[in-house]
Formats: sequence, C-alpha cells, structure tokens
Amino acid sequence: MAPPRIVATDLDGTALRSDGSVSARTAAAFARVEHAGALLVFVTGRPPRWMKAVADAVRHRGVAICANGALLYDLRAEVVIESHLIEVDVLREVVESLRRHVPELAFSVEYEGGFAHESGFALDGLDRNAVAGLRVGKTTLTSRPCAKLLAFHPRMDADALQAIVDELVGHLVHATHSSGRGLIEMSAQGVTKASALAALARANQIPPDDVIAFGDMPNDLPMLAWAGTSYAVANAHPRVLAAVDHVTTANNDDGVARVLERLYAAAS
Repeated sequence: MAPPRIVATDLDGTALRSDGSVSARTAAAFARVEHAGALLVFVTGRPPRWMKAVADAVRHRGVAICANGALLYDLRAEVVIESHLIEVDVLREVVESLRRHVPELAFSVEYEGGFAHESGFALDGLDRNAVAGLRVGKTTLTSRPCAKLLAFHPRMDADALQAIVDELVGHLVHATHSSGRGLIEMSAQGVTKASALAALARANQIPPDDVIAFGDMPNDLPMLAWAGTSYAVANAHPRVLAAVDHVTTANNDDGVARVLERLYAAAS
C-alpha cells in the first residue's frame, strides 16, 4: 500500500521530546516524508512565535497549523497565511461569563503576533521568561480579535474545568486543553485542529483516508477522529489512548519517527 499523502502531527508531548527538542531520528523521519512527496503538517496548540526552534530543527520543512487550528503558518517564509479569530463581541461575552461564574480564573489571549495576559495568569512554557507579552487589564485584553483565549485556574483539574467552560460558553467558542494543568484553550466556534487540517487536505485534493495523524492530548481528539489513520504516543492522555486506531512508543522514545520510518522506508 502507498504511504499516506499527509502526515499530521502534534508537537509537544508527541513528536517533540519532553525538553521541547526535535531528536535527530525524528528530524530524519520528517525528511523522509517530504522526500516521498507527502505533505508534512505540524498541528499544534503552539502560537507561531513558538515555532522558530522547530522550524530550524527540520530545516523549515512543512506547514504548521498553530493555535489549535486558528492560524495557518508557513514555516519556510515564517508568516501567518490564514487566520480564524475570535471576534471582539464574542471574546468579551466569554470572558465576562466565565469571570462571573468562576471568579478565580485569569485570562490570556493569543493574537496573530504576540500575546497579552492579566497579572494573575501564570505563564508557562516558552512564555515564562518572555518579554513580548503585555500585562494588561480586561478592557485591553478583549479590545481586538484573537486566535486563542486561555483561562487559567490555580487549582482545578483541566478536565473538570473544561466541563464547566463547555457548559457556560460552549455555544460561543470551542474549548479544549493540552498542558496538563488547569488551563483551558478556546478558539472560535468550529475552529479545531481537525477543521484546519481538513481545509488544507481539501485544498490539496487529499481525502481523510490518505491522512495519518499523531497526538497525545484532548486538543488532538478532533484531528485524530477525522484522519483516516490515528496514532497516540504511549504517554498520551487516557481519552486519547482510548480514541485512536494505534498506539506507538512514547514521545521520548521517538514514537512518531518509528511509525514514519516503517511507512516511508523507501524514501531514504
């Protein structure tokens, strides 16, 4: 059988090692995918500003779907080429509703370039030491459309918090989580990793059956359900492990690379 024409993979916790690096083995496997003429797509919750190190490691191959489907990012040119944003009126309604019912929440927003956050929002990952993010009040935070709205609770479990968010504002935004802490990520209604990947596949006249997808967290579930073949890494969230067709080894054991080496063995 011919190998898939699209390889779609999440990054953190899936294709990347836990320290955020791309192993040499994984980089080589990605190169095999492109040498075979397939389309390599990184489908991530990361904003574009977190993509440079990944782009450098894979020699700027492929295209990235960032912010859980809200932004399509050209890794070669390092520019956003398509966006699906939460509009201001929706953004304000969501923040006001969540704050009214869960007052301990603190918010951050991702724009097409840069981000802003409230003083109570606990920065994590690559933003922990960032200087580009603006600390602002609610009025400024919700003053322009954004790619992603994030809500942080200092004590709540992410699954429990998402259930509350879905009940309160699920008719306005699509909510999910991926970080392992009480942090909910919200996109415009209908915008998911799956919606963006499906649009990219249609543009290239590639059906879902010709797509293989890899993931590890709940924000990957729509993509994994849409793709013809789905894989979870062994360290994935229990809901992801239960949803996929196959399970490969953990992210720190090059699980994605192992599958791609087998599928694209002829492209060496």
